[in-house]
Amino acid sequence: MARFFKKREQARGQSPGELIFIGEKKVDYIQCKRIDYNGTNINEMDIHDIKTLSSHPHGMISWININGLHDISAVKEIGNLFQIHPLVLEDIVNTGQRPKIEEFDTSIFIVMKMIRFDKESGMMVNEQLSIVIAENMVLTFQERPGDVFDPVRERIRRHKGRIRNSGSDYLAYALMDTVVDNYIHIVERLGEKIEELEDDILSNPDRSVMEKISSFKREINYLRKSIRPAREALAQIPKLENDLLKTVTVPFFKDLNDLITHVTEAIDTYRDLLTDQLSIYNSVTSNRMNDIMKILTMFSSIFIPLTFITGIYGTNFDYLPELNYRYSYFILWGVIIVIASSLILFFKRKGWF
Repeated sequence: MARFFKKREQARGQSPGELIFIGEKKVDYIQCKRIDYNGTNINEMDIHDIKTLSSHPHGMISWININGLHDISAVKEIGNLFQIHPLVLEDIVNTGQRPKIEEFDTSIFIVMKMIRFDKESGMMVNEQLSIVIAENMVLTFQERPGDVFDPVRERIRRHKGRIRNSGSDYLAYALMDTVVDNYIHIVERLGEKIEELEDDILSNPDRSVMEKISSFKREINYLRKSIRPAREALAQIPKLENDLLKTVTVPFFKDLNDLITHVTEAIDTYRDLLTDQLSIYNSVTSNRMNDIMKILTMFSSIFIPLTFITGIYGTNFDYLPELNYRYSYFILWGVIIVIASSLILFFKRKGWF
């Protein structure tokens, strides 16, 4: 499957709101987990019957997390239970969706990308995260089990911070903040490797260095495609005039926007740095080639007059005056040594050797 753009052949020609799963099936069946909490109580459970999701404990905040998007009938059933707009459901099952935010009368819909490093392929991979914020409820849709939300779960379980005493808007903020923190961690790790490349470029600019630069450029562009649209979406949240967003939570979303702006600026910086490193690599290799050509040219310049002399003495004429002279061979070597030494001395004085 393409990393930068997912094929939409199945959705071609379909009417808006028609649910068609676009992406790669990553689980055999949908998994659903629910956490209900308030300032004093908490209840966690695995949901095996989607119909039971409709019951909502009074006075509690519910976080419903769904893993697996390929089961269209289950997604439709969840959408009917919580009256989720058909276009939102369509975006949820389209895992190639661009990060964005949409506002409705009774909900706010947010799409982000969770990013991780795949050790098997040695590349960054992303997973679509869809968040639906409703009254006293947050629904999250993921492609597969495993996420970056364990710190949020622990804060809920241990009653750390303000999350247990806040509403669904703060829970959504906490989830998005964890995703952005993971962005920072990934960019920092990749940035360290990029900065270390500069020493290799100057000391040993071989083919492997070029391959690393190309690989890092590809990964940086992949991160940029996944994260930059998320900054545009998060920048809209503090501007929303929606009752689901409490005034006390808005400053947290503004701070979150500052964090993701810092991430995108770092990505742009490393992208420019890789471009500079590529230019340095080309300059270093070009200079090394010039040095090699200069040395070869100097040796050629030294041996040209010597070859001329030996060429004369290699002719097949019978009457050459020098041939009958007793010391002609030693004189020939003396002339060769003098000419070669003079040329080497001349090149050194010019700084060419």
